Amino acid sequence: MTTTKPSLVQKSARNNAAWCAVMSRTHGVPGEFGAQAWAAPVRTPLYHPDAVTLLPGADPAGVVGRIDLTTPGATVKDSFADLDLTAAGFRVLFEAEWIHRPAGPPTAFSGVPWEVAEDPDSVRAWAHAWDGGDGNADLFRPALLDDPGTFLLTARAADGTVTAGAVASRGEGGSGEDARGGSVLGLSNVFARDGGADAAWPGALDAAHRLFPGLPVVGYEHGEDLDTARRHGFTPAGPLRVWLHG
Repeated sequence: MTTTKPSLVQKSARNNAAWCAVMSRTHGVPGEFGAQAWAAPVRTPLYHPDAVTLLPGADPAGVVGRIDLTTPGATVKDSFADLDLTAAGFRVLFEAEWIHRPAGPPTAFSGVPWEVAEDPDSVRAWAHAWDGGDGNADLFRPALLDDPGTFLLTARAADGTVTAGAVASRGEGGSGEDARGGSVLGLSNVFARDGGADAAWPGALDAAHRLFPGLPVVGYEHGEDLDTARRHGFTPAGPLRVWLHG
């Protein structure tokens, strides 16, 4: 049976919300899945929204009412691009597209297979390679190893240096925010120290296929990164917006 795009967007949104929940927990930030959205009552880690809508037609007041608007920088991921949060003091930060790729290996990958970070030192090395010296490497913490549905995919040079990476996440939230039973695999934070995402996607997709050969891959991108994802077999599934308060 072919999965419809609305269904793909809902699965993608839940997967992304579950990943945001995992990241938030590693920074001591609680979050909760509700009927219409996942939300955290205090500011979430850098680059991660304070709320993610899970269904189309979410009540704007209900979503905004669950997050902290007193601290600058609150963001809402409007997963179906159907909210208007201007009356609550928000503006559109950026627009993007959910992306989908059917289960299967990359069309071409001949490099050394990527590995999964399995210890704190490997997580720190991955984080510093991802950060590239910008000072935000602490965003990815060793506590991620405690989550059974999160995998830091890692490419290494012959000398052990991390050269590329991605985050694979299998969660879809729900009762207990169980991260182990998702029907899609989210790929995010795809990077390569040389060659950008074009150089990283084949290895990331190969690793994802080896880990979970039966799962389609989802995520979201915009701008040039969306064009890059298309070149590696992804198709857009639906629009999203990220709103910024203040």
